[in-house]
Amino acid sequence: MTDTAVLLIDCPDRTGLVARVAGLLYEHGANILHADQHQDHEEGLFFMRVEWAVGPADGRSGWAFDLEKFKAAFAPLARELNMRWQLTAGGERPRVALFCSQHLHCVADLLYRWRAGELVCEIPLVISNHRNVEDMVGFYGVEFAHVPVSAATRAEAEARQLKLLAQHRIDLVVLARYMQILSPQFVEQYPARIINVHHSFLPAFTGARPYHAAHARGVKLIGATSHYATEVLDDGPIIEQDVVRISHRDQVEDLVSKGRDLERVVLSRAVRWHLERRILCYGKKTVVFD
Repeated sequence: MTDTAVLLIDCPDRTGLVARVAGLLYEHGANILHADQHQDHEEGLFFMRVEWAVGPADGRSGWAFDLEKFKAAFAPLARELNMRWQLTAGGERPRVALFCSQHLHCVADLLYRWRAGELVCEIPLVISNHRNVEDMVGFYGVEFAHVPVSAATRAEAEARQLKLLAQHRIDLVVLARYMQILSPQFVEQYPARIINVHHSFLPAFTGARPYHAAHARGVKLIGATSHYATEVLDDGPIIEQDVVRISHRDQVEDLVSKGRDLERVVLSRAVRWHLERRILCYGKKTVVFD
């Protein structure tokens, strides 16, 4: 087992980009484990993800890649090629906070996957505007915070939530069926670091009752969408979507039941891909690397 580093890049497209990056990694002795790239020809943009070994995962003696030395060498190249870039070490476990309301299927799924080792992160905090998740959170040994929210107390509630996130040094917020609208001021504190799940195949059927709207419209497919939250409701860059077929025989309750499975799957995938540093945002889109 080895620890790894991941480099994410986006920049204007030009010839020789892959060679320049790979060459610099070679000069510093990197053992590249995975590399992927994408070109948006209409926008003239280039995207790349490179993952390489930096040393033994157990920290024992042996070879080790000098990440700081590489970072110092890469910065001038990034400036020359007008790159936006992120360099992270795999040994750094992001700290994740889960938000939920009364529907607990998504938060239960994420906590189980985390405990099973599928999600490589720390989950020190769950926040809810209801108490019915408290016992479940306690079972996993995670701190629970009950923060009621009303129209009159929204600003006060968000201030408390942000204080809790700061105290726990949270890197990523996951809205696991949190049925409250976050203010633009809250969202701007965590740009591209708030993942939401919406119980519809966006951009269709936005809002709070999409299954009812889908049933009224008589659609033959329903879906679920995970996306980064922005100041505009249900309009952030989409990370993952999935669908299931329905028929005239299905009632609203059937749509809700079938949709729950989709919600769990698309949210857990989005969270895992974010933790694995596989996502780049640009405009209203995302590139999700294999």
